[in-house]
Amino acid sequence: MGLKKIVDEIKKEVKVLKGEETKDKTYTNETKYPDATTARKQFELAKQKLFAVNDWSNISGFESTFTLYDPEGNKVSRTKPQIGDYIEIVLPATSIDNWVQVTDVHEEENMADFVVHPSKMPAKLAENQQEVKHFFSKEASSTFRVELQGTTLIASELGRNEGINNQGEEAGDRAILNTLVAEGGWAQMQQIHWDILTRYLVHQHEGARTSL
Repeated sequence: MGLKKIVDEIKKEVKVLKGEETKDKTYTNETKYPDATTARKQFELAKQKLFAVNDWSNISGFESTFTLYDPEGNKVSRTKPQIGDYIEIVLPATSIDNWVQVTDVHEEENMADFVVHPSKMPAKLAENQQEVKHFFSKEASSTFRVELQGTTLIASELGRNEGINNQGEEAGDRAILNTLVAEGGWAQMQQIHWDILTRYLVHQHEGARTSL
């Protein structure tokens, strides 16, 4: 890497820390099967695992807790999230809750995914709350996807516009905490975290059991 590129990377990182710039990241794993019949069956199983968000907390080595809520703020045990649902995420070794809201659910013959954005808590759980309860700003998104390409099953986590939530009233009293989490603990474990999830979705990692 040349000196100019190194300097540019440092400048970008400073702006990210200030909440002025964002990052895009993609994590993916895949499994190739010997024939189309097997691949199709494993894709259908992968969809079940993708949409069973509450089961993610049981994945071996995946230490975050994911809990699905309906738009009114009630815990639900649906086998598929719906637009408007919330997901509470508690990171490992902390009691800090982070909230995202489901903004899209998409399913095709060979692809299924859902999209979430950082959000406030459901109104039922926090009256008059203004801040986004997440270390990323509300413009960030995560897309969780499984797809079948030929006989290859692919799982991805696509993080887009990942900027730190440390500016203005949306950050509330969590500005410093959000910066420390986003550039500290989460920055260190993000790759491991999503690698485990995407390997689980393509059946390379043990976890909650889902059967056809």
